[in-house]
Amino acid sequence: MSGLFEILKKIEARPGMYIGCASISNLFMFLAGYKTARRELGIEPNEKEFEFYREFQPWIQKRFNVQTVNSWAKIILLYSVDEKEGFNYFFKLLDEFLKRDNNEIVEKEGAYGVEVSSGVKS
Repeated sequence: MSGLFEILKKIEARPGMYIGCASISNLFMFLAGYKTARRELGIEPNEKEFEFYREFQPWIQKRFNVQTVNSWAKIILLYSVDEKEGFNYFFKLLDEFLKRDNNEIVEKEGAYGVEVSSGVKS
């Protein structure tokens, strides 16, 4: 069974083959089923996958400055024109989420007097 990020790359490239169409709601439901299937098969998530499951929702809420019981998919959809745009926006946000660790490390190092770039272009 492919890992979470491998399957996400496949879905991004060919959404129709995996989830019917490019839809943030379909993607969310697929990922919920994928997580459940892996749990039922006794396949533990690796560290990066566990981090996604644990931290993506709060990160999205912080990113959009919202407190809600709605899923990350609903939050992304709220800031999208339609399901397809939400699908595409998810992958942009996922990339930002995965790169945040590097930026946090840079910011922490900068706080200790080491001159570093934040990686953000002006």
